[in-house]
Amino acid sequence: MTRVFITGTAGFIGFHLARLLLDEGFTVHGYDGMTDYYDVTLKQRRHQVLHQKPGFAATEALLEDEATMNRVVDDFAPDIIIHLAAQAGVRYSLEEPRDYVQANVVGTFNVMEAARRHKVQHLLMASTSSIYGANTRMPYGETDKADLQMTIYAATKKAAEAMGHSYAHLWDIPTTMFRFFTVYGPWGRPDMALFKFVNAMLDGKPVDIYNHGEMYRDFTYVDDLVRGIRLLMDAVPVRPQTAEEIPDWDSLSPVAPYRIVNIGNSDKVRLLDFVDAIEAELGVTAKRNYMDMQKGEVIATWADARLLKELTGYAPKTDVREGIAHFVDWFRDYYQK
Repeated sequence: MTRVFITGTAGFIGFHLARLLLDEGFTVHGYDGMTDYYDVTLKQRRHQVLHQKPGFAATEALLEDEATMNRVVDDFAPDIIIHLAAQAGVRYSLEEPRDYVQANVVGTFNVMEAARRHKVQHLLMASTSSIYGANTRMPYGETDKADLQMTIYAATKKAAEAMGHSYAHLWDIPTTMFRFFTVYGPWGRPDMALFKFVNAMLDGKPVDIYNHGEMYRDFTYVDDLVRGIRLLMDAVPVRPQTAEEIPDWDSLSPVAPYRIVNIGNSDKVRLLDFVDAIEAELGVTAKRNYMDMQKGEVIATWADARLLKELTGYAPKTDVREGIAHFVDWFRDYYQK
């Protein structure tokens, strides 16, 4: 039975991925720091759901805790490591930048060291669409130059990509980095737009709409995202013999078994249309508080997901209205609203 070590299993995406893998019969060991960046009770509830499934165990510790990380990985002896845990949030990174360096750089280094020591079959690590930063050419492609990060969050993720490439080259660790695009869905994070909007609208409170709603996001439903990750587990990068054998649409490194893959819906949705869809689903009219653009934000994100399709035959497809409906059903049930 394939053994998969996943960091961030009490988090939004890690929870959904672990549940999918457990349902497919994988043995999963989760690792999560249970930090209080948002409601810890929600994280605990996610782990409670996972613990009801056979094949799941978990350790609560920080990524920066090298000794615990090493002990747990050594004991579990994984075949595959999927690193999803991170200090998340673009806006919070303006307030507490050191947290991002510790979790996303030092913590990622500890994960990579564990992968190197165990010679895992595949190391998969989460990155972000925020890496594209000030890029204006869209849709964003994995082979586009991306050196203009606009927040420390994005910069730490770019650092993780660079470290991942060096380890793949030096130690022959097959490594896939995936860049996420505005993930949403049931069990989502309270700091994300959909959660905040639904919560505020049901309570009759105003919602903050930045840049007066003239922003665009490639909203990716969480089930689509984790299905993409699951399929990429089997798309193990192989170090090429020559650069000439790499297709122009492939981000495979010419010197390492290393690849970057976008996972997005390949469609950009205007923020105002997103709010309209939430209103329609809730049957509530939002009290809209229009605001200027916030520091570090970008006007739009839009994924070119051709590489994911080429590697796996899969393309995320959930329409944003359908995804919002699934989230609202979960939210009303979970919070009894």
